[in-house]
Amino acid sequence: MAVNERDKDVSYIRTHEHLPPVAIIDRSPITFRHKIIFGVIAVIGAIAWAIIAFARGETVDAVWFVVAAICSYIIAYRFYARLIEMKIVRPRDDHASPAEVLDDGTDYVPTDRRVLFGHHFAAIAGAGPLVGPVLATQMGYLPGSIWIVVGAVFGGCVQDYLVLWISTRRRGRSLGQMARDELGAAGGAAALLGCLVIMVILIAVLALIVVKALAESPWGVFSIAMTIPIALFMGCYLRFLRPGRVSEVSVIGFALLMLAVASGSWVAETSWGAAWFTLSPVTLCWCLIIYGFAASVLPVWLLLAPRDYLSTFMKVGAVGLIALGICVAHPQMQAPAISQFATKGNGPVFAGALFPFLFITIACGALSGFHSLISSGTTPKLLEKEGQMRLIGYGGMLTESFVAVMALITASIINQHLYFALNAPAAQTGGTAATAAHYVNGLGLSGAPATADELNQAAAAVGEKSIVSRTGGAPTLAFGMSEVLQRVFGGAGLKAFWYHFAIMFEALFILTTVDAGTRVNRFMLSDTLGNFGGPLAKLRNPSWRPGVWVCSLAVVAAWGSTLLMGVTDPLGGINTLFPLFGIANQLLAAIALTVVTVVVIKKGLLRWAWIPGVPLLWDLAVTLTASWQKIFSGDPAVGYWTQHFQYQAAKNAGKTAFGSAKNAHQLDDVIRNTFIQGTLSILFALVVVIVVAAGITVALKAIRGGGRPLTEEHPLPSKRFAPAGLIPTAAERDLQQQWSAASRRSEPDGLAVGAHRSAPGQDGEPGSLGVAGARTNE
Repeated sequence: MAVNERDKDVSYIRTHEHLPPVAIIDRSPITFRHKIIFGVIAVIGAIAWAIIAFARGETVDAVWFVVAAICSYIIAYRFYARLIEMKIVRPRDDHASPAEVLDDGTDYVPTDRRVLFGHHFAAIAGAGPLVGPVLATQMGYLPGSIWIVVGAVFGGCVQDYLVLWISTRRRGRSLGQMARDELGAAGGAAALLGCLVIMVILIAVLALIVVKALAESPWGVFSIAMTIPIALFMGCYLRFLRPGRVSEVSVIGFALLMLAVASGSWVAETSWGAAWFTLSPVTLCWCLIIYGFAASVLPVWLLLAPRDYLSTFMKVGAVGLIALGICVAHPQMQAPAISQFATKGNGPVFAGALFPFLFITIACGALSGFHSLISSGTTPKLLEKEGQMRLIGYGGMLTESFVAVMALITASIINQHLYFALNAPAAQTGGTAATAAHYVNGLGLSGAPATADELNQAAAAVGEKSIVSRTGGAPTLAFGMSEVLQRVFGGAGLKAFWYHFAIMFEALFILTTVDAGTRVNRFMLSDTLGNFGGPLAKLRNPSWRPGVWVCSLAVVAAWGSTLLMGVTDPLGGINTLFPLFGIANQLLAAIALTVVTVVVIKKGLLRWAWIPGVPLLWDLAVTLTASWQKIFSGDPAVGYWTQHFQYQAAKNAGKTAFGSAKNAHQLDDVIRNTFIQGTLSILFALVVVIVVAAGITVALKAIRGGGRPLTEEHPLPSKRFAPAGLIPTAAERDLQQQWSAASRRSEPDGLAVGAHRSAPGQDGEPGSLGVAGARTNE
């Protein structure tokens, strides 16, 4: 029974008479000064959005995008996220989290909120916020910028936050298993199947982008490879050498990371470095497969969490560097507000009209179903306190949205002739500077026409032989980053350095999603097989070692074979897989939002069901429209089946080459790949329709007072404490001091102060990877 100690607007909650309070309820009202501050922020943000929306021509300063995004995020986090916390989530920090209850040192490990924020952000922020906005820039900067910010605030952040909430209340169960528990056998089976197959596609596409960025790049391969031993060192340092010293190991890890990046250039120039680290795409595929398996089976504290935390330094640092560069250099937006391709749907980067394909292409920066798998995968198993969910779930997604804004800016400040030369496929540009210049000059773009010399000079400036048809988005982002950073740091002489730095930054960014995704997919497969009972019932324990190895092997075999298919695809792999990736990702979001909406209704919160319900309806409209077009469109640039039948007809006519296929073997590859992609498009759409229908049925029964009960676990009292935000409040700092003092003395009943395997932290905080616990609401 919790005991409250009241002090004005702050209440302290105890769960044990010999322990300090484990939770804080802070009812302090917002001060007049803070109202003025937030009012000023809102006005500045509104001015920035007005300039972005109504200014025409190609002279909009990119700084306004940074200002509009940051102001929107501050207001959304302080007020909208707080509304969700108070009305729906209602965190209870006097209840033990799954990590505290099931702490096994492998998958369930109470983790410092700063380390966990880094892991969560690194895991969710993969290729989507980097590649999607770059590709979508062909539609103009205005639709993409609005969707990235508004979609994140009202869609992506809501999904991530609420999925983390319902998974935490269910001992960290996976999304598919929660769908089965809450929606019943039919809807649950469809969700489990859909989640498993969609996840395979998502990981394969993310890994494919890593391969495209690192192939034949010894500098990049060496730097990325070195993050693995650095992460292992950090994990052991926090676990055995200096438990709780998060700040200390952060400084060491960051220094080693910078050393690895800086030395990569020297290693690449040596004979042995070039020989060892210059890898072909297929070899890189096998390296990623092996790494994904290792990251899935090793204890989470040893490799996954510290490596993701380490990579967050690079990610946040690089994004902050870009934002600083934009604010200093004031680059102008070269892309139009809305381009001709937005309405015609005949864009050279990807085919299709603005609705629905802009919202499919920009996925992870605004709304991403993949995030729901992380929020119900590794993150709830590492969470110390429920009060930290707003920071990690909502705040982590806001951070990723800002990454997407930076990616959109870097693509929009590039000369548009150069942009399309970079992103149009080789079948259209011809693959040479001369043919590419001729092609882009015929697109009807504004500005002076491009020349072959200009394209060659642009390539030489970044140390590349050619930049023609460098599809996939990553080279364009790197080129835009180098354009901004060289204006502020080092001048044109360092443009090549900044370009290759950006390439490595992107690969590091994406790779952390591959390792976390593999582990999450292993959890889902284990949950799915455990439902069959009998000997497979042991798989319900995600840490059962034989199950860990078998499920991990099955998962990496699935996405590894898809990855190899993409690498050898005559159509370029990324060009055909990324639309499927976008649709699958958003359909997965529909499953997640359906489960969340049903849970909110079941809990008797019908008046607040619009919070997840509105983004669910929008997502269904977008994804099902896109799925319909990919399945039934007669345009071979859009419809998978139309493309499939064209190549099949060419083969039946005895042709050995057709379209992008240069020989009979490649012709067979295209026929096989388009068949698989078309079939998966049908499967994904059917799965989502079944899940949504099941969700509607269960929700209606709940509104009428019947139906399936909630499956939340019975709460247990917590014996830990930690702040809710990155920066502790005054009341939280006071409690930290109490816990620090308590940890230095023995309790009469032998209770460990803080948690299992804990030790005093550097700042007086107990915890296995740092701190523990936070405030709560009633």
